[in-house]
Amino acid sequence: MAKDTRAGLLNAALQTIGELGFAGASARHIATAAGQNQALVFYHFGTVNDLIAEACRTSTEQRVALYRDEFDKASTFAELLTVGRRVHVTEHAEGNVAVLAQLLAGARGNEVVAAAVADAINLWVAEVEKTLHRVLADSPLLPLIDLGGLARAISAGFVGIELLDGIDPAGATRALGSLEQLAVLTETLLTELDNLGPVTSRVVRRKLRPLSP
Repeated sequence: MAKDTRAGLLNAALQTIGELGFAGASARHIATAAGQNQALVFYHFGTVNDLIAEACRTSTEQRVALYRDEFDKASTFAELLTVGRRVHVTEHAEGNVAVLAQLLAGARGNEVVAAAVADAINLWVAEVEKTLHRVLADSPLLPLIDLGGLARAISAGFVGIELLDGIDPAGATRALGSLEQLAVLTETLLTELDNLGPVTSRVVRRKLRPLSP
């Protein structure tokens, strides 16, 4: 019973944020959406911020798990970005992008929520980084690339596109298209690097090495 109550409040917190914004996510509104007494918010979570933080982490864990098989099947940059596009379309259609925008806004000056949002984004980063390790496993560039940094750059790019889509859908579509073009270019360059002679290959690696951490 208590588990069901907690789950209902967690779902209601995100629903309320999506409908009323972060500022409207009061204990009363969340409890009403869950069909519960607002005292249960404080009984189970201590504070509204702690409830929202747990809802953010729990929901993201569930969403990432939903796409994990697709990430695991991606073996090229292009396939990774195809997964990213599917995530973008689904999460936007289900209203999760609007919730993310509100959480990012609410995280400013709110350490509890900010930590939860950072943890949530890092769950996506971990999936992207794991895929990059697989995509670049046989590449001579692997030792020269900060895969953790690249995974964060890709994830941050998709977060930005998600937010842009709310105000400029055409611009978001163009941004996704450009990322896909970049993926094709990257794969072409990686293939050509393997075909370079030893002297040219050493020169390229020497140029890239200062960019690595």
